[in-house]
Amino acid sequence: MDKTLIISGSEQAATLLTNLMKSYCSSQITVASSGNEARRLINRTEFDIAIISTPLPDEFGSDLAAAISERSSTGVLLICKADIADELSEKLEVCGVCVLAKPLNKTLFYHTLKMLQATRARMMNVMKEYSKLQTKIEEARLVNRAKCILIQYLKLTEPQAHRYIEKQAMDQRLSKTEVAQNILKTYEQ
Repeated sequence: MDKTLIISGSEQAATLLTNLMKSYCSSQITVASSGNEARRLINRTEFDIAIISTPLPDEFGSDLAAAISERSSTGVLLICKADIADELSEKLEVCGVCVLAKPLNKTLFYHTLKMLQATRARMMNVMKEYSKLQTKIEEARLVNRAKCILIQYLKLTEPQAHRYIEKQAMDQRLSKTEVAQNILKTYEQ
């Protein structure tokens, strides 16, 4: 974990959580004392983990937890009173937020952090794969547009246009995407 955001209205709770995190890993820890301050920090910086100790001075914290989880890849842990932990857990598990009851059990806290790390790592891999697929789709669209241009202007069939782009790519030692871009530049002026 590189960056951790601790959000707590209580200085005592913030210190306790900071010390727990320091004993768990060497992470850059940032402390926010309110929901609004946390939102500003989240908008500026990507955090690996956000730990929210409820209640906060300007809000309870469950809406903040859901917002952080839905708008970023940050793993979110919400710490609340035991009597509402189950209810909040049901409400927030849909968003991917882990909920722990006060008083904190150190072992359970560390296991929850490990689970958040593993989940975040998996999500980052999925996002990376998604990005690769988006790039491939965009390249395929570009090549298809170039094929349509060749069909329209050079009266080639689709297989001939496909072959033309592949041959140009091999002959010029370019990718099919680069050849498609060159075709589009030439004919779409």
